[in-house]
Amino acid sequence: MSKVRSAPDFVIIFATLFLLGIGIVMVYSASAIVAQKPPFSDPYFFAKRQLIFALLGITSMYITMNIDYWVWKQWAKPGYLVSIGLLILVLIIGIEVNGSKSWLGFGAFGIQPGEFAKLGVVAFLAKWLSDNQKQIVLFRKGLLPALGIPVLCFGLIMLQPDLGTGTVLMGTAVVMIFASGARISHFVGLGMIGVVGFIGLVLSAPYRIKRITSFLDPWSDPLNTGYQIIQSLYAIGPGGLLGLGLGQSRQKHLYLPEPYNDFIFSIVAEELGFIGGTLILLLFLLLLWRGMRTAITAPDLFGSLLALGIIGMIAIQVVINIGVVTGMFPVTGITLPFLSYGGSSLTLMLTGVGVLLNISRFSR
Repeated sequence: MSKVRSAPDFVIIFATLFLLGIGIVMVYSASAIVAQKPPFSDPYFFAKRQLIFALLGITSMYITMNIDYWVWKQWAKPGYLVSIGLLILVLIIGIEVNGSKSWLGFGAFGIQPGEFAKLGVVAFLAKWLSDNQKQIVLFRKGLLPALGIPVLCFGLIMLQPDLGTGTVLMGTAVVMIFASGARISHFVGLGMIGVVGFIGLVLSAPYRIKRITSFLDPWSDPLNTGYQIIQSLYAIGPGGLLGLGLGQSRQKHLYLPEPYNDFIFSIVAEELGFIGGTLILLLFLLLLWRGMRTAITAPDLFGSLLALGIIGMIAIQVVINIGVVTGMFPVTGITLPFLSYGGSSLTLMLTGVGVLLNISRFSR
């Protein structure tokens, strides 16, 4: 393995920081109306906190960009075990928010162990797959142990419950396992079992059934389960080509719940229009392209799978979030990377980008 560093991929840095800058501006625009009312009484409340998280995340990104990525192979298992410990801890002393016990509170701030678990699973799975690549074609000795790594965390996350985070984690893991050489025939069989299990998860909780039915026809329950999707579409529709103008959203005036969070893309489309929304999608595509390029040209299998896991995690979140706000998918509670308000998600995403940048420094 070559240990000669080169410059990091500046296209990844550009796309990430551009998205982050747009996110800070849009968090302020989307949250100012809500934040100026009690208990916040400060129109800059969410924007200031997002700026703090962004600075912490950039610092973490800079540090991880300068730590040789194979160090994470040594720490992958301890990191995975810590993630499991945090997921168990949140079930015991966690804070319940919107029906999900997924937060650990520390004073005025809180963390989501599920966000740490996504990165922990990516690192440990990359290590396991790179160490056992020849066995991945075997069902019992390869595929099942590999799937056991994310499934354990997925089960703990579903006890919170947090279907959105669990979906991203499992989706990322499946992409990594498939890319490592697992047989398609094995995936088909397990995929059928997974579909049955997913249907079981949906049927086990009445609110999930309502979310599915509201996704199919939100106007059947416009004041309850279909409310968010309808208000999101009401935001996107009037945006047109150029939008209503920055700060001119109507739906953020207490119509769309928490517009600075999962549904921030709706406000982007309303204020910046088709052009603004397309710009953001192009930036994500640019990031995805350079991330995949880094994965393909990484000097070893661990680096390749680690890069794939990080960029895959980002891509899956983007697809699901945009799908939700445009009414293509049921509401899952997944943030839009780098744009949505949220400390844990933003900091961990930027940390992951830092690792990706370090891998790019050793690419062939």
